[in-house]
Amino acid sequence: MLNSELAQQPLSMRMLASFRRFLHWLTSTRVVLSLIMLALMFVMVIIPLYRLVETTVTWQAHDLTRVPDAVVGELTIFHWVRMLTGIISKIYTYLPLQHSMIIAVGATLLALLIGSSLAWLVVRTDMPGRKLVNQLAVFPYIMPSWTLAQAWLVFFKNRLTGGTPGVFEAVVGISPPNWLSYGPVPIIICSALHYYTFFFLFTSAALMSIDSNLEEAGDLMGASRWRILRKITLPLVLPAILSGVIMTFSKVMGTFGGPNLLGLPVRYYVTATMIRGSLAAGEGGDAFVLAIVLILFAITTIYINQRVVGTRRSYETIGGRGFVSNQSKLGKYKRAFQIAVVVFQILVIAVPIGLLLWNTLMLIDGNYSFSNFTLQHWIGPANTHYNSGEPGVLLNPKIWRTAWNSIKLSLLTAFFTALLGVVLGYAIVKGRGTRLSKLVEQLAYIPYVIPGIAFGAVYIAMFARKLGPFPPLYGTFALLVIVSVAKHLPYSSRSGVSAMMQVGRELEEAGMVAGANVWQRFRRIIFPLTRSGFMSGFLMTFITTMRELSLIILLVTPATQLLASQTMFYTENGDAQMANVVILILIALVVVGNFIIGKFSRGGSLQKGLGM
Repeated sequence: MLNSELAQQPLSMRMLASFRRFLHWLTSTRVVLSLIMLALMFVMVIIPLYRLVETTVTWQAHDLTRVPDAVVGELTIFHWVRMLTGIISKIYTYLPLQHSMIIAVGATLLALLIGSSLAWLVVRTDMPGRKLVNQLAVFPYIMPSWTLAQAWLVFFKNRLTGGTPGVFEAVVGISPPNWLSYGPVPIIICSALHYYTFFFLFTSAALMSIDSNLEEAGDLMGASRWRILRKITLPLVLPAILSGVIMTFSKVMGTFGGPNLLGLPVRYYVTATMIRGSLAAGEGGDAFVLAIVLILFAITTIYINQRVVGTRRSYETIGGRGFVSNQSKLGKYKRAFQIAVVVFQILVIAVPIGLLLWNTLMLIDGNYSFSNFTLQHWIGPANTHYNSGEPGVLLNPKIWRTAWNSIKLSLLTAFFTALLGVVLGYAIVKGRGTRLSKLVEQLAYIPYVIPGIAFGAVYIAMFARKLGPFPPLYGTFALLVIVSVAKHLPYSSRSGVSAMMQVGRELEEAGMVAGANVWQRFRRIIFPLTRSGFMSGFLMTFITTMRELSLIILLVTPATQLLASQTMFYTENGDAQMANVVILILIALVVVGNFIIGKFSRGGSLQKGLGM
């Protein structure tokens, strides 16, 4: 009846009613926020990607040295042919890509073994000290990813390649072989010891949700422990393991610090180091081809993960008959496992920091006599014989400026990212199921699939020259803030969505009935209830930004230098002790920042931020 009455109305009346409905939809809070977020992400993600691709298919000024008759700006496939089929393609593209794959696969498998084993011991056994182990397991992720690589050099460096002996050679008197000191083996080990945190957190969460009755049922049926693990436990934690695989593989594929420190001395190049080398040589088109290759690899990996998880059989782990989580008894091996875990955490946390501290107290690198101990690199005056004439780090105005740059960048990035995460969470959750909500969620996820150094290359392509009303931002601090916020949007959006899912729709509707406007509802209802999501996103972004290197290594200049990039500058300049002092200061700042933010967040945690 209603439809027939509407059909009998004049066309103008029906059009006016449709326009009013559209206007009501368009002016609703969730739609307005969604459109604002779409515009923001279009500028921060889509346009940079377009500029990246555009640079690879147009002639650049530097190309005139090879092709004098080329016209800058015209279309060409020169860079793609050169990097994929040319004479240099094997050295510039395929060999570094092969090295990246070897390191990523090796580090992922080793991190899986370490993280999952540790998670099982903490969650499903009666091993003593599990609470402390759980807290310390996150610490390697707080440290910069290249900290372990730097400590590895202090211990295993040899005279033949490194110029001075490391601790091992000085104590044992035998020079370690190059395969142990440099190249894929140490890079894989150091990367795995840093990123095993992903597997530990994801697997721990999955194991805590498994009802022990399922495993006990298999035991009653006569299944062996191996069969129970393979047929019951493993399928239930498979999504968590695959999440760890994706996180670790994509991070290691694009990591720069470790491969730069441990690979360059023996010319073991990976794609990330080749991108930086090509950009340093002015080969922007070639570097961006490599960046696109890295992005395609990351997208392919995530697609495979979604296909595997999406097609796997579904298992219910929590039912209405109660949930039971029984611990496995380690018996006489309880203390042995505890000692093994304690030794492992000492080797991963205390030993690297101790080695770096010892190295900073040596006036001349490689001389381990007591007469060589000094505080020159910490508080020493400027001396032309040491550290390129710079004073000790604590008396060095440049380091204080650099430290302030790092703190300022981390705080600004964390605030803007966490705030955008809450807004994104609101737009996505309130419009759940609509095409607009899905589009916003998918666009917010894009930066996650782009390796850090490739994402930095994207922003060079975008802001190296004027973009509409925006001036060239390359070399400015504003560019570092923009790229850091854009890169961390996926983490904050997940935190925002998780927090917003817990807020009932009726709470905001009650505020509307009471006459509260949008700002009042957000300030008095939405934000207080989603504060934990805001703080989780803030803490995660602060820690990640403070120790980030791959993302900003291509973007920093002497005026915008950060602590992370300053360590690499010192290392490449031969001032290893100064680099190690800066690393220790960086770790201290991250730990203090983590403690302060966590102290006042009351609900925000790094575990929540990582378990996106």
